[in-house]
This record gives sequence, C-alpha cells and structure tokens, in this order.
Amino acid sequence: MLVTGLFFVGVQASVKFLGPAVPAVEAAFLRFVLGLIFVVPMLGRMRGAELTRTDWGWFVLRGVVHAVGVICWFYAMTRIPLADVTAMNYLAPVYVTLGAALFLGERLAMRRLAAIGVAFLGALVILRPGMRAIDTGHLAMLVTALCFGGSYLIAKLLSARLGPEVIVAMLSVMVPIWLAPMVVADWVTPGPSALILLLLVACFATAGHYTMTLAFRAAPVSVTQPAAFLQLVWAVLVGMAFFAEPPDPWVLLGGGMIVAAISFMAWREARLARQVTPPALATKEGPPA
Repeated sequence: MLVTGLFFVGVQASVKFLGPAVPAVEAAFLRFVLGLIFVVPMLGRMRGAELTRTDWGWFVLRGVVHAVGVICWFYAMTRIPLADVTAMNYLAPVYVTLGAALFLGERLAMRRLAAIGVAFLGALVILRPGMRAIDTGHLAMLVTALCFGGSYLIAKLLSARLGPEVIVAMLSVMVPIWLAPMVVADWVTPGPSALILLLLVACFATAGHYTMTLAFRAAPVSVTQPAAFLQLVWAVLVGMAFFAEPPDPWVLLGGGMIVAAISFMAWREARLARQVTPPALATKEGPPA
C-alpha cells in the first residue's frame, strides 16, 4: 500500500506536468487508449465471458459515468494542488457506501452513518466555503468522486458473476469509445513529451492497481486502508518539491477526517465479517492425537 500510494501520486504528478498542453477530454482519451496496451492479456477472458443484455447495459452506463469522472479529474489536476485532488478523491468510497445502501439494499447502521457524516465534514474543511473562493477544480473533484463512486458501485454489482479481468477490460474499452466524439471535435495534436507523460500515467495507474491488489491479497482491508492516508502525504511532498505548492493544514485535516471515516467503516466491515463465521468452522477441532 505504501508503493501503491507512490504510484497513484505518480499518476497525478504526470498529469500535473502535462498541464493545459492537451485538453482534459483528449488527455483522458489518450490515457485510456495508451492503457489498452496493458489490457491485451485480459482480452481472452473478455471474449470467453457470457455477457447478457443487462451486463452490456451496465457496462455502457459505467463507461459513461467513468468517462465524466475522468474528464473532471484531468480538469481539476490543472486547477488545484495535488493534495486537494488526493484528499477530495477519498470521498469516492463514501459515495459507494451510500449507493450500496440506496440501490443494493445494504444495511446502513448508525455507526456507518456517523462515519459518513465525519467524511463530509472533512470535505467541508477542505473546501471551507465562505472562508475562501472555491475553485472550479474543487467542484470538478466533487463530480469526480461522485462519478467514480458510481463506477465502483456498478463494478461491485457486476463482480457477483463476472471476473475482474472482464470488468477492467470492458471499462478500458468503453471509456475511450464515449470520449472519442468529444476528442474529434476539439483535437490538439500532442507533442512527444505529452505522449510520454500520458504513457507514464497509464504505467503508473496499472502498476498502482496491481500493487493494491497484492496488498488486498496479503492483508484485510481494515489493515491496508489506513495506509491510504500516506498517499496524501506523498501528494503534499511532491507538490512542494516539483510544483511549489505549500502544504495546507486544512487540507491535511480534512483529508485525515475522510480517511479516518473510511478506515473505521473498513474496520467495522472486517469485524462484522468475522462475527458471521459459521460456528462449526470456528470451533471445529482436529482428530485426537
């Protein structure tokens, strides 16, 4: 998870270096097109999957929602500091929790509601409405977190019957399809440096998802989730070192509140999962010596 945080901040830093040289929609499109290189090994699983008409509908909807989120994310990266983007992106898991309760019928206990409240208070601490002018980049990140939350919720729904390779590959194919018409309407030919930076974005993102999967396989989410806060630390350090962005204690405080709320929810889920372990498995003894 420590390495995962570094990779994801590498994604953000690469986009930050890219800046406004390429329009946000085109940058998002090229990021996914270049990322298709890393999806090629998954295409065999995708061809062998038995997709229903309902599955295709979910994949199309997820492609639209995720495309909007990615556009807003690329736009926000050119407007606000790295730490702000990182901290506000932590709201996505909160939206997933709310969406699971509203649309999937998952139970939302008072403790989880309280944690969600703390997370939204953390977002207000970051934005500080009335105390400073809210940049359009901050508003874009609110949309980004909402869209990514919706995208992850659809992935959760599809994961009940489809493998992760199929879900990842379909997202990687659907998003550029939806972005293509907007890119054609406002195409700017990227230079070699821009293409290299976008390829770095794809490399860092793929590597980050891989190491995150390794972390989830090695330890419970309740153990790995708190390490996500270090991504905010990396973002602050990279922002200071490469973009002259001074650390904002309010962003650190608000981001910490959001991560604390997410970590609490992950811990509660892990604890509840242990409680529902079948008694026969929990008390079964081996044969007598």
